[in-house]
Amino acid sequence: MTEKINLIGGQLTLDQLNAIFKTIPQEFDVLDDQDRVVWSSMNKDRLFKRTESDVGKTVFEVHPGKSQKHVKQVLAQMHAGERHDISINIKKKGQPVNISFYSLHNDDGKYIGCVEVTQPIKALQVKGSFWRNLKAIFKK
Repeated sequence: MTEKINLIGGQLTLDQLNAIFKTIPQEFDVLDDQDRVVWSSMNKDRLFKRTESDVGKTVFEVHPGKSQKHVKQVLAQMHAGERHDISINIKKKGQPVNISFYSLHNDDGKYIGCVEVTQPIKALQVKGSFWRNLKAIFKK
C-alpha cells in the first residue's frame, strides 16, 4: 500500500507501519479511555498472545486474574491524572520481562487511553553485553 499516513515526525505507509510492529520484539496494546483494547501488535513471538478477537474487550478480559487488581489500580491513577507511567519487571516462562504502561493524552491534556509495552529483557541484562555490543558494531 503506498498511501502515506501523516504522523508527527513524518509519513509512513500502512505496509511500513504494520511491518514495524510485526518486526520489533516489543509488544504493544493500546487501550481507549474506557479501558478497552483498540489495537494490539501482532508479533509472531508474543509472550502474551493477542488475536484480533481481543479488540473491543476490556483490558481486564485479556489480563490474567492475578494481575487485574494492579492493572485496575494503575489505570484508575492514570484516569485521575495521578500517574503517567509505570514500569515493572516480571518473569514469564522463566525469562525476565519488562512491562510498561504509558498514559495517553490529547493536545488538550485529556486522558484518551493507555499504551502497554512488553519486552523481553534477558538480552539486555547479560553480563559482558557492553563488550558484545561493541564487538557487534565493528563486526561485518
